[in-house]
Amino acid sequence: MDSTSETCTLFRGCWERFPRGEKPFGPRVRRDRKMPTSSEVSFPILGMKCASCVSRVEKALRELPGVVSVSVNLASGTARVVFRDSAPSRAAVVARAVEKLGFRIPSRRVVLGVIGMNCASCVGKIENALRGLPFVRDAAANLAAGTVTVDFHPRDRAWEAMQEALLRAGAYRLRTPETQAGGGRDPSEDLEREQEREVRGLRKRLVWAVILAGLVMVFSMGEASRLPAGLTAEARNLLLLLLSAPVFFWAGFPFHRGMLHSIRYGTADMNTLVSLGTSTAFFYSAAVTLLPRRLEAGGLDSAVYFDTACMIIALLLLGRFLEARARGKVRQALRSLISLQPRLARVSRNGLEAEIPVEEVGVGDLLIIRPGEKIPVDGVVVEGAGSVDESMLTGESLPVEKEAGSRVVGATLNQTGVLRVRAEKVGRDTVLAEILRVVQEAQASKAPLQRLADRVAGVFVPAVLAAALLTFAAWWLWGPPPSHVPAMMHAIAVLIIACPCALGLATPTAIMVGTGRGAGQGILIRSAEALEAAGRLHAVVLDKTGTLTTGKPAVTRVLPASGWSPRDLLRAAASVELDSEHPVARAVVRLAREQGLPLQRPEGFEALPGKGVAALLDGRRVLLGNALLLESFGVPLGEWQGEAEACAGMGQTVLFLASEGKVAGLLAVADTLKKEAVRVVGELKSLGLRVYLLTGDSARAAAAVAQKLDLDGVFAEVLPADKREKVRELQRQGKRVAMVGDGINDAPALVQADLGIALGSGTDIAVESAQITLVGSSLEGLPRAIRLSRRTVAAIRQNLFWAFFYNVLGIPIAAGVLTPCCGVTLKPVIAAAAMAFSSVSVLANSLRLKKARIDS
Repeated sequence: MDSTSETCTLFRGCWERFPRGEKPFGPRVRRDRKMPTSSEVSFPILGMKCASCVSRVEKALRELPGVVSVSVNLASGTARVVFRDSAPSRAAVVARAVEKLGFRIPSRRVVLGVIGMNCASCVGKIENALRGLPFVRDAAANLAAGTVTVDFHPRDRAWEAMQEALLRAGAYRLRTPETQAGGGRDPSEDLEREQEREVRGLRKRLVWAVILAGLVMVFSMGEASRLPAGLTAEARNLLLLLLSAPVFFWAGFPFHRGMLHSIRYGTADMNTLVSLGTSTAFFYSAAVTLLPRRLEAGGLDSAVYFDTACMIIALLLLGRFLEARARGKVRQALRSLISLQPRLARVSRNGLEAEIPVEEVGVGDLLIIRPGEKIPVDGVVVEGAGSVDESMLTGESLPVEKEAGSRVVGATLNQTGVLRVRAEKVGRDTVLAEILRVVQEAQASKAPLQRLADRVAGVFVPAVLAAALLTFAAWWLWGPPPSHVPAMMHAIAVLIIACPCALGLATPTAIMVGTGRGAGQGILIRSAEALEAAGRLHAVVLDKTGTLTTGKPAVTRVLPASGWSPRDLLRAAASVELDSEHPVARAVVRLAREQGLPLQRPEGFEALPGKGVAALLDGRRVLLGNALLLESFGVPLGEWQGEAEACAGMGQTVLFLASEGKVAGLLAVADTLKKEAVRVVGELKSLGLRVYLLTGDSARAAAAVAQKLDLDGVFAEVLPADKREKVRELQRQGKRVAMVGDGINDAPALVQADLGIALGSGTDIAVESAQITLVGSSLEGLPRAIRLSRRTVAAIRQNLFWAFFYNVLGIPIAAGVLTPCCGVTLKPVIAAAAMAFSSVSVLANSLRLKKARIDS
């Protein structure tokens, strides 16, 4: 068998490495020669009540461009729309039209892993393929995470349709549903195994490529003194062919497979550029080696370039290997969150204790958590007391005291005391599971800054192919003889140096690291848009009750009359209120117990609605309440009227205590500022933000709070329905505004703001309306969230600048624009090194966010 036959046999062996059904020119998915002239979309519609609803929907859908016919069925609640063509995003167009009428089309959003996505051009192909499906509303691929987020209308065989669409787009494959989050086993294990396989495979190819490429470089130096004795130039070329063939066909197989898939499906990506460049150098050199006489007769150069092909492959494999390892570090934040949940739980059933997998814990189970153990699921303490470290979820370093009735969150650490906890939320319903869902969706989302990169990536590979052809033609026509050599070398350099990967990784890697870092600090960022918006704020509007304040009344002042001590006054007031459940009464009793005062259960207790209470204490009638209570019993206020008005002016509730017909003193109760409020506002102002207070309290009470916090402005006496308008008022002044709240009445303002931030301890509607959630009730995470966002946005801009600058500068130099005037030539090997490390540099810059300082 001659050398040519050996080469063909080797190539055939590599070809057979394709899995069954995936050979580039093997059995293909059947395609009709004639494209369909119409396509049909069927979907359910929620909210239709009568025939007029049907008429409105049909009319709106008929007005859509390209619609041939519409049929809406009220009984089944479904609609059928036939389009004239297969225009993409049909589901999105239909959904928008229906939702404008006030109806709803049910949809589902899932994050799916994609196998085979390795450059920015892949991102566009995957998104366009899925958006072209009639039931898909939107799709967003994430190169760094290796995922695609699909928003679609559920239907039969949706999974198979998406699989086939991606196969046609470029032989991409979705991970099976069982490996997705919540599919029955830990998704981190599948990600870990897949990443480990990828890294191991790249490492093996890289090691052999470096060894063989090194030998090829040594034997390519061309000096006779460097060749073994008796080895002629022809024999040396044959030796180089034998050494470089495994590098080209086996080590470079991932690149060639990608190109062959692209040819099969009529697309192009980074693999196309790499494979074309290395194939040109390898097969030209192979022709020189195997057919030297014919090439010499044709006037072509007899030099070989096996070293160029081998070193390009080795360097690009090195870049992919480093990139794969760096991507693993990018995903580390999500994996660390997943690993927080313990594997086992100690359960008490029928009087017996047993350790079971946490997946088997059910609602209502009684869990036993000893000191040093993690709490398996969310629940409520029914017995025991201790301190729990919740820093892994909230970012707050101080442990939280727990007792009977306290709620605990899964994955937090019990530090002291044995706790018996009744399970309330398990599996997908736990706080940790919700955090994971939020982080995954945020990491899969796209920031507005990425739109330009996506547009460029969509035309990048065809543009580079065109540039390489023009470069080859220019040097062939006007280059120095033999002109085909510089033409080939410059064209290869253009193909190799072009890097769409850096463009594709610039934004998602920074977002993944930023959102993961935030989740570890108790900052849940729901989307990339929120992350970018938080980095561009001008003003922050803070709700008062429950946000700046604790939301629970506390005694702020104890002022006794002559003959009474503060302790005696507080003891008497707490004793009278001992059995009351009113929040103000509980604040008085709580302070008395904190001071260790002995309390006495009153006799003849009588509640007087709107006024206060009356009772007998040590045989004396004691009154505790407002001025109306004292007036009704004929007790004069006298000089206490001024003190009461001063307290009321600061937003405090005044309680008068009267005994034996005289005022014994007063207690002031107020919703106190959180201990961190002053510091947090100071940090926000140090970040260059203007801070405003938005409250329904009186102007005097709001002004007192504003003075303590040194705020820039106050909106007081604002009705809940008007809060949104106050935010809009600031926006009309050209400010980008963040609204921070926790209540139902804050939801409209949270939606109106450029960025809505809710406290995790607030109402569900506030949390759902917000784009960022601070886990827990503390404001500590607010300045941290803004610092993290600013650093993340800065990293994204740096990455995009480097990616664009690298390609804008590198491609012309590779094409040889500086060669005639400056003698600067970029060799293909140098181009390969630059291309290999461009993506790695972007990843490394994003990974710096893991160590970025976000505390004050």
